[in-house]
Amino acid sequence: MEGSLDVLALGDFAWDVLIHTGAPLASGGDTFGRVELQPGGSAANVAVWARRCGARSGFVGKIGRDRFGELARENLAEEDVVPYLSETSSRPTGVVAVWVDHTGQRSMVSGQGADFLLTEADLPAELDTARHLHLTGWSMFTDPPRRAALAAARRARAAGMSISLDPASFQLIEETDPAAFVRMTAALEPTVIFPNYDEGRVLTGRSEPEEIARRLSELYPGATVALKLDAKGALVGREGRYDYVPPTPDQATDATGAGDAFAGSFLARWLAGDDLRRAAEFAVVVSGWVVARRGARPPLDARLKEHCRVSG
Repeated sequence: MEGSLDVLALGDFAWDVLIHTGAPLASGGDTFGRVELQPGGSAANVAVWARRCGARSGFVGKIGRDRFGELARENLAEEDVVPYLSETSSRPTGVVAVWVDHTGQRSMVSGQGADFLLTEADLPAELDTARHLHLTGWSMFTDPPRRAALAAARRARAAGMSISLDPASFQLIEETDPAAFVRMTAALEPTVIFPNYDEGRVLTGRSEPEEIARRLSELYPGATVALKLDAKGALVGREGRYDYVPPTPDQATDATGAGDAFAGSFLARWLAGDDLRRAAEFAVVVSGWVVARRGARPPLDARLKEHCRVSG
């Protein structure tokens, strides 16, 4: 991949242990299901989806000196994502347990692996040469990696890069304190924010999507709001003008990584010159395709390859 990167995502690479069951779990009981190991991590997912959708992308993160770390390098190489990976022996490469129930909704238990030890010293010199920096809330809830993320944002602003933020977890935002989270992340001066409905609700105290978007525009002045509404599509816009983008007819199988796919594909099209609505329409198709399949990064099929080719 030659030239500067379009998207550089910073944060977590983790391996997802996906557990699918056809019925609710019985406390203390046993059940059959499907258990799979797949690559994940919110920031890494965004980098992969941006690349799959035509952007030149890279990923900054930390892995353990272990077999899962080696596999992480191999996975990013397979996806043609430029890796900026530092290593540590203090913690293993991140692993997340993801239980997906019979409705397609997922619950996660995230171990604090090597990705939570990312420091400012791990930031690559090449960071300043990218066009866009993507950060997630997972890099904000603890320190490290918070200082590394804040330093990356300062460097990005100084270099004239655009910045995006995915708030990542409404539960952890509540634990952090929504007002404190807003103060910390608004200081990043993001160009685009990618909250889902629950994150938007917690951040704003509003319940209607357009009210959430309007309040987010006040909390993050100048930022484009791309509010992900799951099965109801998305709302996108800025400074009081928002467009509703309807969902696709895809049936939910597994919501894991769908929001990351939305963000990565949106950034790919927006940085390629699409307006906000067209980029959101493209991203809704990609995320709808993902939610109908297992895992955060299912192998592309002919349908999605055609969508990416025609839209590009």
